[in-house]
Order: sequence, then structure tokens, then C-alpha cells
Amino acid sequence: MTDPATYLPVLQSGRWFAHLPADFAQPLLAMAQARHLQTGEVLFLRGDAPCGLYAVVRGAVSISGTGGRADEARAALLIRLEPPHWFGEISVFDNSARTHDAQATEPTTLLHIPHERLQAWLQAHPQHWHALALLLTDKLRSAFVAMEELALLPAPQRLARRLVMMAEGYGQWTAEGRSRRVLSISQEQLSLMLAISRQTTNQILKDLESRHLVRVQRGELEILDLAALRATCY
Repeated sequence: MTDPATYLPVLQSGRWFAHLPADFAQPLLAMAQARHLQTGEVLFLRGDAPCGLYAVVRGAVSISGTGGRADEARAALLIRLEPPHWFGEISVFDNSARTHDAQATEPTTLLHIPHERLQAWLQAHPQHWHALALLLTDKLRSAFVAMEELALLPAPQRLARRLVMMAEGYGQWTAEGRSRRVLSISQEQLSLMLAISRQTTNQILKDLESRHLVRVQRGELEILDLAALRATCY
């Protein structure tokens, strides 16, 4: 069994964990259990009971949902979480069922903080609920931005903004100016994430390719000029 402390450098590369007080970060790591998922393996589904807090330390997890009648249900990919993202905090707060599905999109390793252990520890150390709340408010801010973009921005700008956000780790890294050049995401996943058609996604990406801002490959997207891509967002 892998010692969770092995992944400490990954956790410390993330803004939330890096700023935790030591008397919360250390117990959190001590409660953690490493969990390995294969591609396509489900972590939890909408409606499942609370199971704890998670950190992605290798691979990626998709958070998604479906809606509509069974014969015409539509899928929505909300976000793809990569290291060092933490997630699952909503159910930690309200002790209610999971709101969406979580599934590994490639071989993935998570650190899992079991629900009951975390609840018991926080009950004994209530001053640390505030630090956990900061994780929740950070997600809420991102959700409001996404809602605003969906309502106000045309598809090309929304797509460019999402690529920039993904390249910059959704602002979760501690290192200033850090970015990811290659994004492991397909056109289909990108279209589901932005609620636009596969055809529209393909047209936008072809335009960005013609301007030498990105290079589209099978299951991947390479950012060739992040600064220029960011300029197209406005």
C-alpha cells in the first residue's frame, strides 16, 4: 500500500493545501488513504451517500451529470480534475448525497479522507471548518464565472477561456506563471464541457489552429501560444 506522504510534493504544489495551517494539513494527510482507479472506473454517482474528501495526485477525474427524459437524456461534463485538485467537500458540509458523478478518465490515484473520520476530527477541531470552507468558496466562484460566461459570451470566447483555465490549472497551482502545454482532452469532452455541439467545437478549434494558437491531436490539445490564446478571450 502506497504511503500517502509520498504524494506530499504534489499536494503542496496546490494553493489550497499549501496554505493550510500545519495543525490541519498534517492530520489531513494522516487520515488519507491512497486509492487507485482504472480508466472509466466510477468513484461515486449522483445520489450516493457521502464518502469523504478526495485529492487527485495522478491522472484525472471527470465530474459530470445527465438530465432529461430517459429516451433523450443529455450529458454534461462539468470539469476535468487533475493534480493537485481537491473535491467532494460539498457533502462534507451538508452530509447529503453526492450531486454529480465522478469517474476516472485515465489511470488515476486519489488520496481519500474518509467521511466519518473527517467529520469526527472536525467536530473535535471546529476552528478548521473555515479552511475547508475556503475550498468550497473557491469552487463557488469558479461556478459563477462559468455561469456568467455561458450567459454572455459567444462559443469561441468560452472555448478559448476554458482552454486557458485548464492550461493554468484553474488557478490552483502555487507556482507563479506555471502552465500546462498539452491538455489531455478530446473534442467530444470539450463540447460536453461547454454545452456546444461537436461540430461547433471542431470549427472553433480549426480556426485556432489556422492562427497557430493550438494544435489538435487525437485525445489531446497542445497550446502553442498561451498569451495569444488568452488575448482571444476578450
